[in-house]
Amino acid sequence: MAKKKKEKQSNDVDRARCKRKSENNEKLAVKKEETTLETGNQLIPTPLSHIPLQSLIDIETELVYADEEDISFEFAEPAVSTSTQSACRDSEKADAPSALPQLDKQLQLTLREASASYRQSNYAAAAEQFSTALELCSKGVAIDNPSESSPEAISSIASFIETKLVICDLKLRKPDDALNHSYRSIILNPAYFRNHLCQAAVFRCLERYSEAARSAMIADYMYWLTGGTEQRISKLIKLYWQAMIEEAITREESFSVMYTPFVTEVKADKINKIKDIFAKKHPDYVEHIYTDPRGVHILPQTAEWPSLPPQQYLLTLGFRNKHIGKTLERWSRRKLPIFSDWKAPFCPLTKEETKRYWDNTGKKIVPVMDFIRSTKLTDNLCACSRGIEKLHYASLLGRLQRVEERSQVINQAMAELATIPYLQDISQQDAELLQSLMADAMDTLEGRSDKGRVWNKIQKIGLIEDYLYQAEDNYLKNKRRRVARMEKMKRTQSTQQH
Repeated sequence: MAKKKKEKQSNDVDRARCKRKSENNEKLAVKKEETTLETGNQLIPTPLSHIPLQSLIDIETELVYADEEDISFEFAEPAVSTSTQSACRDSEKADAPSALPQLDKQLQLTLREASASYRQSNYAAAAEQFSTALELCSKGVAIDNPSESSPEAISSIASFIETKLVICDLKLRKPDDALNHSYRSIILNPAYFRNHLCQAAVFRCLERYSEAARSAMIADYMYWLTGGTEQRISKLIKLYWQAMIEEAITREESFSVMYTPFVTEVKADKINKIKDIFAKKHPDYVEHIYTDPRGVHILPQTAEWPSLPPQQYLLTLGFRNKHIGKTLERWSRRKLPIFSDWKAPFCPLTKEETKRYWDNTGKKIVPVMDFIRSTKLTDNLCACSRGIEKLHYASLLGRLQRVEERSQVINQAMAELATIPYLQDISQQDAELLQSLMADAMDTLEGRSDKGRVWNKIQKIGLIEDYLYQAEDNYLKNKRRRVARMEKMKRTQSTQQH
């Protein structure tokens, strides 16, 4: 199973990129001239309206907790059904050719029993039976005809079962277990929108609203990318996404945000004007204000994926803590992100210093990084930046000896990385980086040392660059001071001579 998973991951980038390009060519016939329209006076933040809790529960009931019986294969359409009725129809048409793999009969039976337990609200029994089905998959008991077996097909089946375990664990009030299953369901099949929506529901249960918003945003994008046509479903997902953004903003006390719509490139004078507007609207968050330079943001109210490019927004953030704001702004301007407790490239901190860094800085920065990503689908500077951020965060958790959290964050990073080729076109360099990050992350999860990992090398190079820039900056400052002192001495001597 692990070998097949690695084979699948090595092929996913190219296959997903081809799929995304074909979908874009079919669905996004938009003229380039439309992106050069003038915005006029649009420096107005978009308000968020309150969405009742019952609306979110209704959305989850319909799109998350429904007892779905069709497996969505990552690279095949339409879905294959595991239901009893469908199995009967299949047996009646046994001689008919099928482009889709047929499930193993033992696996089909186990899945039917698990679904029956779920429908009877016996969630513990359902979870146990779905776990049995997952074990069958791991032993190669997935496809009825082994010659039709492929890593992609087996991964899609395993992903379907993982998602079932997500909703069972949510029903059993085990959100941490559900989160682990949700990561694996996305790693195995990142193209299916329900996998991302289930993850959003788990994050909401854990009160991690910014991450829930990002998962809902990706779910909505995946829905239309893979052929979804029902506007009603897309509107429900967008409503969920909007509610999560609203909840994240409402609960956050250390920073505030403002979105500004734009079309053409925004110059420095307009950025300053945006900051002035922000300061007037949010006077309690002016210790440090900056506008996110890494690409554009989108909001659910104006995200119409299939027909037109969504309205683009600039995100401006204001902080109560100047140090946190300046640190984030400095990190946001790097092509490859770093998230490190090291003060210098070759001077790692002690365990006590690392804990102090986490308490004073790290745990205040992570929520801001998560919020920034809740409305930013892609990254213009580095496609893998979100995954790299999470892997750096996992390394920090490892140094704090928070082993379980570290493992969870690595899985989250892998889910993010697996999704990237569906979200944007990536260069060959990014594709190679993506595959290296995935391989190293998997090796780390399997218990091998994380020394020499790609993200650690990126972090070390970033720290060296920061050190050199700081040394150069200090040298130039000292040089200016020396020149100023010399000039002052010359003037003093000249005055004394006269």
